[in-house]
Amino acid sequence: MRKRLIVSAASALSLFLAVPASASGFQPGADGLGDSYYPTLGNGGYRVSHYDIRLKYQPATDELEGTTTILATATQDLSRFNLDFALNVTEVRVNGRPAAFATSGDQELEITPARPLAKGSQATVVVRYKDVPSTVTKYGGFTAWHRTPDGAVVAGEPVSAGWWFPSNDHPSDKATFDVSVQVPNGSQVISNGVLTGTSSQAGWTRYSWREDKPQATYLATLAIGKFDITTDTTASGLPVYNAYSKDLGENAAAARASVERTGELVDWLSGYFGEYPFSSVGGYVPNTQSSGALETQTRVTYGPRLFARGSNTSVVVHELAHQWYGDSVSLSDWNGIWLNEGFAQYAQFLWSEHENEGTAQELADYVYALFPADDPFWSVKPGDPGEENQFSLAVYYRGAVAIQALRNAVGDDAFFRILKGWPTEHRYGNVTIPEFQAYAEKVSGKKLGDLLNTWLFTASKPAVGPVPPGAAVAASPALGAGADQGKPPAEPKSWKKIQEAGSVHEARN
Repeated sequence: MRKRLIVSAASALSLFLAVPASASGFQPGADGLGDSYYPTLGNGGYRVSHYDIRLKYQPATDELEGTTTILATATQDLSRFNLDFALNVTEVRVNGRPAAFATSGDQELEITPARPLAKGSQATVVVRYKDVPSTVTKYGGFTAWHRTPDGAVVAGEPVSAGWWFPSNDHPSDKATFDVSVQVPNGSQVISNGVLTGTSSQAGWTRYSWREDKPQATYLATLAIGKFDITTDTTASGLPVYNAYSKDLGENAAAARASVERTGELVDWLSGYFGEYPFSSVGGYVPNTQSSGALETQTRVTYGPRLFARGSNTSVVVHELAHQWYGDSVSLSDWNGIWLNEGFAQYAQFLWSEHENEGTAQELADYVYALFPADDPFWSVKPGDPGEENQFSLAVYYRGAVAIQALRNAVGDDAFFRILKGWPTEHRYGNVTIPEFQAYAEKVSGKKLGDLLNTWLFTASKPAVGPVPPGAAVAASPALGAGADQGKPPAEPKSWKKIQEAGSVHEARN
């Protein structure tokens, strides 16, 4: 699961009135949202409120037929607009009328409606398509669609939607989802949210899923195959839905021993981050060769090789933390990836504290000492790592150490109010690092610009580690340093499991 890549009555009436194609002021929407790292992802001129995705899939041949209906609102007078999509399109309709369409670049589907769209008007866009997704590669050979022995799975960051539904593919435009997939009897379908129903007819079964809270397109997932499924509720009453491929081999037991703790762990994380923001939780482990994971909303994707060395609750904590930091509260621009990964990594530090396997401070000290000043690790700026380093270990490990430095600077009381208040105040929204700094300063009453600049935006090792209050200000010795440089910190007991979970970062990239 590779991550790297690149109304009033009057206005309601206006939706049904023809707008002359030559109307002055109507312009094409932009073919990208100008993201700092991926400028062509997403599109301008409209916002999406809902995706209705209806698919038919044949695992034996990998043939996918689909009809996606998109509810959108024009944010300008539009003569033409784009969707992001990689598969072969057979028909497009806008507000019920056939629309002209063409493709360009890696993912641009250019749509010219029969009647231009006035700013503020709502549009219903229907796209029909048919293709063999596993044969479609973009961005120099990348695919987010992976066949399995009994089906397929699609998950990826920053892109994956293009292999199964057309979209405005950027986290700044979130929407609700209905996903309905027809598969041969005996196959099952896993997706986000809540399973609202199944129905069978003439050898086929349709599974219908609904995610009724805003969801970024890259956080939508689909898995088709044969699964063992467990359902339960957490102690707080939240539905839990987990699924495991029937052919995970020697990784099966460790995968279950990890993912089946989802309910316990999401309740535990709620104590730090506030009320869980969605209507269900869970994860699935497909039969792939992946050792990666992805925080797909409400239904985390775990590669089975993550559990090749035994169970690992640390990676489950990481992905569940993303349900607050990354999924509910999402990025406005991909350059703010620290707001996702730094905090999910720090959740693993908090879990280590909880398990008495090393405090967050001990882990931060260990990471600081682990990498000498001349290591390339310190050349990556977590607050703006660049597209090529967006998912490097420094974003995670240095990013988590930065959060410990913040904790030390503001004190535990303010820190834990920030940790819980931020995802509560910005629930279902989009954010930037400057907005986080402003929020943390408001809560703590302290200026944090110098601290965050040192830890997030400086391409060198900070002169001193994340010093706790009252500690001597001195540089920590590197691991393996001579006795005259002082004794380096001992390896926390949790570090090996955190490192094993760290394979998720490399495997998703």
